[in-house]
Amino acid sequence: MPNASHAARHAIACVVLAVFAAAPAFAQPASQWPDRPVRLLVTVGAGGAADTLSRNLSQGFAQFANGQPLIVENRPGAGGTIAAAAVAREKPDGYTLFLAEVGPNAVSHTLGAKLPYDPHTAFTPIIHAANLPAVVMIRPTLPYTTLAEFIAAAKQQPGKFNYASAGLGNWTHLFMAYLNSQAGIDQVNVVYRSGSEMLTALLKNEADTAVITVSTALGQIREGRVRPLAGVSMRPMPQLPDTPSVGKTIPGFDVAVWHGIAGPAGMDPALVTRINAVFNQVLQVPSVRSAISEAQAADIVGGSAQQFDNFIKSELKRWPEVVKAAGIKSE
Repeated sequence: MPNASHAARHAIACVVLAVFAAAPAFAQPASQWPDRPVRLLVTVGAGGAADTLSRNLSQGFAQFANGQPLIVENRPGAGGTIAAAAVAREKPDGYTLFLAEVGPNAVSHTLGAKLPYDPHTAFTPIIHAANLPAVVMIRPTLPYTTLAEFIAAAKQQPGKFNYASAGLGNWTHLFMAYLNSQAGIDQVNVVYRSGSEMLTALLKNEADTAVITVSTALGQIREGRVRPLAGVSMRPMPQLPDTPSVGKTIPGFDVAVWHGIAGPAGMDPALVTRINAVFNQVLQVPSVRSAISEAQAADIVGGSAQQFDNFIKSELKRWPEVVKAAGIKSE
């Protein structure tokens, strides 16, 4: 019997060792994360507001992340779904993260094209980083000084005006398509790679209108090179106190440009808590807060992973209804 007992214990030990040997590489203790650089995939090209936000976050990252850097990787295209799909395929080890936003995380699946991921199940929400104010702008060579004036002109000339966007399914497309449907006008969508390229299109008179973040356009607005017509959110814009909201002209219109950090589905809750804590600390760094809240004119959010999860679920419920009512299509 002692020999049998010894053999049983030996067999159990072998099984335990085998389990640990077969455990995936990402099963390191959450407290040890990260032990190498972390990638953050962004849905737009360099120079846009999302890219700038990501780089601001990266500036404060290493001091709370064992000295490891946050490397921003731009993967523009397909309304953000290229970057989203790439992250969805990664191991849930915390080393590939995603700058989540309304397009790929709440809307793109409703636009008709089949996605390689399900936004309801493909990601692990980690933290709601910030909301960026955005404004409807017009090239200054057009004579209209208010949104109501432009809408009236567009109704009289269907299809004459075009608007710049950063891709089909990107929020710059969605918000303007939503505005067009609510205003009863028809503008042609012209696709660029980022907010900075959209702004350049306005400056060169290649595009008539666009919805762009305040931070991207503020300098050109103050120089009078582009004209703001209305903010897309009902929230006042301190940087543009004389610019009304779209809701003043189209009652009920109120949308937000939100960004947060997410990872692939199936992340260890302890690891999520660890990464959430790191980014909450990053958002408290004075230089980072200044860069985001002042230079980018954004609202810093922060908070728990559960709060961000609840927020995304509310967006997943809201936007399909909006898209259907507005008749927004991917092409």
